[in-house]
Amino acid sequence: MAPWLLRSCPARRVWRRWLSGDAVSPGRRTIDDPVRVFVVAGEPSGDVIGGRLLAAMRELWPASLRLSGIGGSCMEREGVKSIFEMDDLAVMGVPELLPHLITLSRRLHQAVDAAVRFDPHIIVTIDSKGFSFRFLRKIKDFCAKSKVPGPFCVHYVCPSFWAWKGGEEKLRNLSEVVDHLLCILPFEEGICKSSGLNASFVGHPVLDDAFDLAGKSADFNVIQSKWMIHGNGQKFRQDHNLTSESPVITVLPGSRAQELHKMLPIYGSALKHLSRSFPGLAAIIPTVPNRTLTGIIDMAVRDWGLPVVVVPGASLEDKYNSFAASDAALVTSGTAVMQLQMCRVPCVVAYRANILTEWIIKQRTVLKYVSLPNILLDSPAVPEALFSSCKPDRLACLLGNILEDPVAAREDQAKAAESVLHMIQPPEALQSPSRTAARIVLAALEP
Repeated sequence: MAPWLLRSCPARRVWRRWLSGDAVSPGRRTIDDPVRVFVVAGEPSGDVIGGRLLAAMRELWPASLRLSGIGGSCMEREGVKSIFEMDDLAVMGVPELLPHLITLSRRLHQAVDAAVRFDPHIIVTIDSKGFSFRFLRKIKDFCAKSKVPGPFCVHYVCPSFWAWKGGEEKLRNLSEVVDHLLCILPFEEGICKSSGLNASFVGHPVLDDAFDLAGKSADFNVIQSKWMIHGNGQKFRQDHNLTSESPVITVLPGSRAQELHKMLPIYGSALKHLSRSFPGLAAIIPTVPNRTLTGIIDMAVRDWGLPVVVVPGASLEDKYNSFAASDAALVTSGTAVMQLQMCRVPCVVAYRANILTEWIIKQRTVLKYVSLPNILLDSPAVPEALFSSCKPDRLACLLGNILEDPVAAREDQAKAAESVLHMIQPPEALQSPSRTAARIVLAALEP
């Protein structure tokens, strides 16, 4: 443990409360007591998961929740005042990480110090495994050295150990820092338990979109039994001056600055190439609520040479309406692929990274695919263009195949989507994943 943390007087006072018995350990709490929860999310998708989890916890726990942690706008709406900008943690890949090591080290120390001062009953870290597990280990080390019972530590979104050579060995080491692991894929729970970890499958977070949009507006037709969301594509086209005859592609380049810088030039060239065969082609780009990232997109699309509708800080409603207005989608591998599955929009998945990062992935992965639908089905249900194959002409060809026969493409990918979404639904049918997760987290407070 860093000397600066052990010398921190406020932190030492906090943990003396545990030693003196002034603080109540989870097992001694009652349903009427307030709960202190410290939540860490390192990227926009984690912020969404965190916001939904906290909302569900408020519904299930009648007493007040006191919140602190690191997050974005979704967690802020639930009462978390982030101790620093979440964007500082949104880095992936070894070469990409190197310039940020000093900042990440400083942020790690800040996060640990803030958690110790806050004196939480529960800590929840969400995805971002590199930062999350270092943070939890420092908390556990501090408690062990101080000989105090620490908070109950939950990690939400099991790391994809199954995708890497030797991954299960690393999984076994997590039992030292994680008290409970919340899994979003059905096969992960059993493997975690066999490795000595307490784990529960809660369902994939994308399914919460159906609960958030159900009954929200007449624009949405949500069929929860099929995990299907249909927005109002006609209205979206009218509002953004897109004719009904224009072929429209939704472009989802990612939620990190490094992804945007890498993918947007490739996507722009691909759409220019595609527009030669499909006159009137237009693009839609819903962005995350981040001005810096939206600015990067605005600058990039100026040279695309076709109509581009950028939806800044797109809400969930905006996003699904833009999907409904689209004939196809071009998406960087990630959560957005699953959202396209929810609305049955045929898509092409692309991925590029730093050349060293790509080499490491090729050497270490045991997978044939990167998109979750293809991984779960073990078949190329969704076309992928990865690494050196992710070139503008290749993407234009794959998208052209969809636009030439959109009905057949939609039907083929829709069948695959129905199978995939059934596989990732919570153990209790038609239950919200966030509510399932909240019940498990709050169970730590029961006597």
